[in-house]
Amino acid sequence: MIFRGTFEHALDAKNRLTVPAKYRDVLKGGVVLAISPETEVGTARSLSIWCPDAYDSFVQLALADLNPLGPRARDLRNLLYGNSWDQELDAANRLVIPPPAREFAGLEKEVVITGAGDHLQLWDRAAFAEYNAVALSRFSEITASFDHTH
Repeated sequence: MIFRGTFEHALDAKNRLTVPAKYRDVLKGGVVLAISPETEVGTARSLSIWCPDAYDSFVQLALADLNPLGPRARDLRNLLYGNSWDQELDAANRLVIPPPAREFAGLEKEVVITGAGDHLQLWDRAAFAEYNAVALSRFSEITASFDHTH
């Protein structure tokens, strides 16, 4: 499934996130909630919501060209596996956002869920608005940097 769109939500008093209706069926078998690295130091942080198999494939791809015994591979493995949480949707189609994940992404009550192709991203609403405004202003610059075609 391709995840796309932007959805405004709010965390409830117990820091639970209601998953958008259109994605509930695909996520009902469980999810991996994981930190997402900033695109540049100092930019907004977010969390990723993955189907477990897709997250495992993502991590394997990220580690594929690294020496498995090297310090970069160890650090990346620790970051990707140590900062991810296996979650299940509850009966009301909600996910609990653990305190370390909320703190990493600076999540308050008002949040935004955005599609990212192979996963969803969860942002603080104000942080996403700022990030998205900057990204949109750079859209031509970003696309021009891809000067090759397939």
